[in-house]
Amino acid sequence: MIKRKHWIEAIEKRWRSRSIIWLAGVRRAGKTCLAQSLDRVEYFDCELPRVRMMMEDPRDFWDGLKGKRVVLDEVHRLDNPSELLKIAADHYPTIHVLATGSSTLGASTKFRDTLAGRKSDLWLTPMTSADLEDFGNRRWEHRFLRGGLPPFFLAKTLPERDFQEWMDAYWAKDIQELFRLERRSALLKLAELLMVQSGGIFEARKLAAPCGISQSTVANYLKVLEETFVVQVVRPFHTHRPREIVSAPKVYGFDTGFVCYYRGWTTLRPGDMGTLWEHFVLNEMHAAVQSRAIGYWRDKQKHEVDFIWAPRGRQPLAIECKWSARDFDAEPLRVFRQMHPSGENVVVAHDVDRPFKKTWGNVTVNFENLPTLLRRLV
Repeated sequence: MIKRKHWIEAIEKRWRSRSIIWLAGVRRAGKTCLAQSLDRVEYFDCELPRVRMMMEDPRDFWDGLKGKRVVLDEVHRLDNPSELLKIAADHYPTIHVLATGSSTLGASTKFRDTLAGRKSDLWLTPMTSADLEDFGNRRWEHRFLRGGLPPFFLAKTLPERDFQEWMDAYWAKDIQELFRLERRSALLKLAELLMVQSGGIFEARKLAAPCGISQSTVANYLKVLEETFVVQVVRPFHTHRPREIVSAPKVYGFDTGFVCYYRGWTTLRPGDMGTLWEHFVLNEMHAAVQSRAIGYWRDKQKHEVDFIWAPRGRQPLAIECKWSARDFDAEPLRVFRQMHPSGENVVVAHDVDRPFKKTWGNVTVNFENLPTLLRRLV
């Protein structure tokens, strides 16, 4: 079993401050293998009827586990998972629990309590650069084309059929059990279209007709896809200036492998690498900051900055993603800094070995690699 050191350290760190960890992420992201790789854990698969029967009386269940480290895998299979976790948090502080699921904890009415203040959240994203080190394969084309779900990444050949089988299982197990939606073809068609136009501006009006649903249903389905981590919605950063876009989000597919699959890419051309690099950088930032509060910036003249990181109390960090540093155009950053003069500018490129700076007029830009960028964020 491959030890994913970054994620193991993240779990151990959270357990030092909270007894309950909610480990979320899409199916087959590696939650089960990660949980089983932890030292000294009692593992329970909540998909099994006999395991669910053991948990019918929460106090009896927890009484036999005092002082232990417990994994509750696929905990959303329980009838009332939040009750079981709440009792553990409130009455069994010596038990450390890692509960896994394929959505945010409050995604469905099945979770009647979000356990605010009682748990720590950890979002297991598709494979990061740290994971590539652990898996012993840092070939970018391989990671981009196969994607970041470990079984797909490790497959001997491009697992094209597995992508569609994954979507079928996603509908049957995640959507039906958590949300009980009825329009299977509409939801999966929307997911397909969002993968095809991944990284583009979301317009419900243009998506409604191909999916055969209303604009309001498109918006509702987008929320479901976001809650289950299948898409990432990147909202515009703005300060309500007349020239800025304030309400049109960009939507990214959760994984480069699925983006390639739905676009029909079985090999990658040089021009494809920049698009997929942007997706990978976003995934890397999500894994590092464990937040969806990463935005982008665009004005009405279509100047655009890929990502803006502006947590409360910090000046906006403007981030441009380029496969090659020589492809950078300073004009969008120059326009952005006319409106938002404070903060640093970064170009993150795969071919930057040592960070360096360049200046265009009043705008100074830091050219960095991924590790340097991530140190800025955390």
